[in-house]
Amino acid sequence: MRWWLIATVAMLGGCMPSGTSTEDPGRQEAAWRWDLPSYFPTPRVPADNPMSEEKFQLGRALFYDPRLSGNGQQSCASCHHQDKAFTDGLSTSAGSTGELTHRNAQALANSAWHPTYTWANPALVTLEQQMAVPLFGTDPIEMGVNDSNRDIVLNRLRSDSKYPQQFAKAFPDDVNPMHFGNVIKAIASFQRGLISADSKYDRYLQRRASLSETETRGMNLFFGEKAECFHCHGSFNFNDQIVHAASRDLEIAFHNTGLYNIDGKGGFPFPNRGLFELTGLATDMGKFRAPTLRNVAVTGPYMHDGSMQTLEEVLDFYATGGRVIAEGPYAGDGRYNPNKSDLIVRIQLSEQDKQDLIAFLKILTDENLLTNPRFSNPHQP
Repeated sequence: MRWWLIATVAMLGGCMPSGTSTEDPGRQEAAWRWDLPSYFPTPRVPADNPMSEEKFQLGRALFYDPRLSGNGQQSCASCHHQDKAFTDGLSTSAGSTGELTHRNAQALANSAWHPTYTWANPALVTLEQQMAVPLFGTDPIEMGVNDSNRDIVLNRLRSDSKYPQQFAKAFPDDVNPMHFGNVIKAIASFQRGLISADSKYDRYLQRRASLSETETRGMNLFFGEKAECFHCHGSFNFNDQIVHAASRDLEIAFHNTGLYNIDGKGGFPFPNRGLFELTGLATDMGKFRAPTLRNVAVTGPYMHDGSMQTLEEVLDFYATGGRVIAEGPYAGDGRYNPNKSDLIVRIQLSEQDKQDLIAFLKILTDENLLTNPRFSNPHQP
């Protein structure tokens, strides 16, 4: 089933600029400064969409603007709340038509370093490509922009006295800058600038904070062979898919964690079957991207379908080596899923171990990200 690949190409084709651009990447990039800790590499930025403050601020305005949807009431921020690290606290989210998304809304911070986007689509390799999915996608419908209303949506933006000037400043060499190609570039730039690097753990690494005994024990468990969390969450961004400006060879990992086994043969519930939805390969059933654990304490519910409500539940699941569902349509023993990753095995964790791990996970919360006015809704008084 390769409809995602076809749909992505088609949607991006409909977003190409309507004006001629002679934009000089070096000129705009010079106006942008990455403020990163020493252990954060510089992100990779597409040559045709260099960062600039003007573009970031335009993207911020568009990200929070409900007029950028078919019904004029749904914004990107409807499913990505700043106080929840740009998730929404729901298992799945309602789009502009009321239809629910298939999967849990992912956190957006530090997405500049993702080599792939969404839960399980290796074809989406830039934020620009990803943005076209919620904007124009039809399965499910999220923002609800389509051929019948795209001019209406753009005219809403053109009628705002601020947007024409903002677009002109963000894309100074584009003859006609107010088009969906630039809408996507601006929002991608805002998302690329959502940096989370000021948690207590970051301050500890920079010798600006100290950890408690339970936090230290949790850190040692996390990065040790007993709990083995670091195998999939050991990077500076606490995941295992990373790309940056100096990247050469990439290993793109997706994992089956034994969350389901509904038929005793490794089955996952439709339409959430991971890479299998794209490749049709039985061995790809249930394989998803490991999400970042930064800010994980405020991004529940968890897993690709939001089927786990608490961190305690997640730890119990991993300690068991898979999920056992005793009854109902999803009944099955995920511990014996034939496609389960070899990294997912039973782990002997005491209750104290679990408390220590959760204490460590909580110090990955970046309060600055959750409250910084720079990332907030500019349309509010």
